Amino acid sequence: MKYRSVFDIIGPVMIGPSSSHTAGALRIGKVARSLFGREPKWANISLYGSFAQTYKGHGTDVAIVGGILDFETDDTRIINALDLAEERGIKIRFIEEDAITDHPNTARIMIGDHNGELELVGISIGGGKIEITELNGFELKLSGNHPAILVMHNDRFGAIASVANILAQHEINIGHMEVSRKEIGKLALMTIEVDQNIDDSIIKALEHLPNILKVTKIVD
Repeated sequence: MKYRSVFDIIGPVMIGPSSSHTAGALRIGKVARSLFGREPKWANISLYGSFAQTYKGHGTDVAIVGGILDFETDDTRIINALDLAEERGIKIRFIEEDAITDHPNTARIMIGDHNGELELVGISIGGGKIEITELNGFELKLSGNHPAILVMHNDRFGAIASVANILAQHEINIGHMEVSRKEIGKLALMTIEVDQNIDDSIIKALEHLPNILKVTKIVD
């Protein structure tokens, strides 16, 4: 693994005790909240591997809920996140899973309200860094460390090129891009990490392209 700075090694400014089990866990919850776009009314949080074994002692539970509440890693309210969620009427359920996963620090978060639901899988890979590996059944690779857009679209010829053309016209540089689909010719998901935050006008331009169904922006 290559490190860009000393902060990649020692981890982010955070509430302890562990960058992997606390800061990384919070960021997984925060990405779920960002993608959902609003505060949910309930959250079912399945924990695997070391997350499941040590989540209470290492603060993984309050960290994930803190992320769902949209807290930053150094927010002192994290330690009271469970109580704050209850005060806001959010029903939280933790599930300790026995299944063996590819990474020991894995969480599956399902959040929702009366208007919809979202499910994602995230892993904490150390130093507060994360990867989102699944979203609503689509496989993807999203770091959460850069601005990104998720584009739900029909799996049709030219859909990917049209999105790339819009970004090029606005001089948006793509750092990472991949496409996931469940079946040929059905729904597909583009994951695009970029070097700068994207203006809402660009998002609207993408939404008006043929075969584009939904565009979600994640701000760094």
